[in-house]
Amino acid sequence: MIPNSITLILVLSVLIWSSPYIAKTLRLPIPSVEIILGSIVAYFGLVGHHEHFDLIAEMGFLYLMFLAGMEVDLKKLLNSPKDVIRKSMLFLLIMSIFSLSFGFIFGLHTIVIISMPLISIGLLASLSKTYGKETPWIQLAFIAGVLGEVISIAILTVFDVASKTGFNFELLLQITYLILFIIVIYILYKILHWVFWWLPELKEILIPKVDTSSQDVRLAMSLFFILIAVMLALELELALGAFIAGIAISAFFHHEKALEAKMSSLGFGFLVPLFFIHVGASFDLKALLLEGVVSGALLIMVLMLISRLLAAIVLRSISGARDALLIALSLSMPLTLLVAVATIGYETKLLDLLTYYQLILASIFEILLSMTSIKILESQRRRNSVKK
Repeated sequence: MIPNSITLILVLSVLIWSSPYIAKTLRLPIPSVEIILGSIVAYFGLVGHHEHFDLIAEMGFLYLMFLAGMEVDLKKLLNSPKDVIRKSMLFLLIMSIFSLSFGFIFGLHTIVIISMPLISIGLLASLSKTYGKETPWIQLAFIAGVLGEVISIAILTVFDVASKTGFNFELLLQITYLILFIIVIYILYKILHWVFWWLPELKEILIPKVDTSSQDVRLAMSLFFILIAVMLALELELALGAFIAGIAISAFFHHEKALEAKMSSLGFGFLVPLFFIHVGASFDLKALLLEGVVSGALLIMVLMLISRLLAAIVLRSISGARDALLIALSLSMPLTLLVAVATIGYETKLLDLLTYYQLILASIFEILLSMTSIKILESQRRRNSVKK
C-alpha cells in the first residue's frame, strides 16, 4: 500500500516531532526509536515507498555523511601521534581479519562477508552531538572511523560498479577515477591551505563576521551539492562527496562554531530523522515471522560486534579498557553502508530476499544494542565521577 502525499507528510511530521519525547520516555537513543517507529507506521501502511519520501531520505543520508565530515578535525587527525594512527590501522586490520574469518567459518553469503568489516561514522556524528566531540573516546573513534570510512566507501564504490558491470575495463576505469579524485582532493586541500595562510582575509570575504544573509550556510550547502554533482558526473559513491564536503568545511572554517551549530540543527532536526524513519520503513515487520530472518540477523550482529571488541584490545593502551570498549561499540553501527550494500545486492539479484532482510535487521539490532550499551557505560562513568 502506497500512502498518498498528504498522509505521508502528516505522519512524518508527527514522527519527527514526537520521537525525542518517546525516546526519553523509553530511555532509548533517538535514532533507534525513529527506526522502530518507521517500521511500525509502515506496517500499518501509513508510510512506504514513495518517490518524494525516497528522495528526501537519500538527502538525509547524504547530509548525515556531510555532518560526519564536519565532525572531523583534519588538522588534528593529520597531526595525531604515530602510535595512535598505527594502532587505529591495526584495529581496522584485526577487525577485518576476524570479520572475514567468522563469515567463512559460519558459511555466510559472500555479500554479507563483504559487509561485515565495513565502518561508517554517520552515527558517530550523532554520538558526538550527545556526548561532546572533545570526549577522548569520541576523538579516538573518529581517527579509526575516518580511516575505515574512506576504505569502506571505496569498497562500496567498487562493489556497486562490479555488481552492475562485472570485473572488466569499466570497473578498472571507475577505480582509476576514484583514486584520481582522492589525489585531486588532497592537492586542492594543500593549495587552499596555502592560499588561506597567505590571504587570511579571504575567509572573511567568504564568511563575513557581520552576516545578515546566512552566507556561511549558503557556502556550506553549495559545497555540499557541488561535490555531490561531481560524484554524479564521475559515477562514484555520493556519500564520499558529501563526507569530503563536510571535512572541507571543518578544515577551513572550523573557527565558525555557529556554522556547525546551524548545519547540525538542520540535519538532526529534520533531514537525518527522515533517513532513520525511512530505514525503519524499508523493513517489513512481517519478515520477522520468516524462518531464519531473526536468527540470521542476530548472528551477523554478534559476529560483527565480537570482531570489533576483539580488535579493540590494541586500543586499550591508548586510553584504557572502557574507552576501547566504547570505541568498538561506536564503530559497530555501519547502518548506512550495510543498507546500501544490501540494497545494491538485492536490486542486482545477487542477494536473496531472506539475506536482504537479515542484513537490514542486523543493522537495526546493532544500533539498538550499541547505542544503548554506550548510554549505560557513559551513565556509569558520570555517576562514578559525581561520587568522586
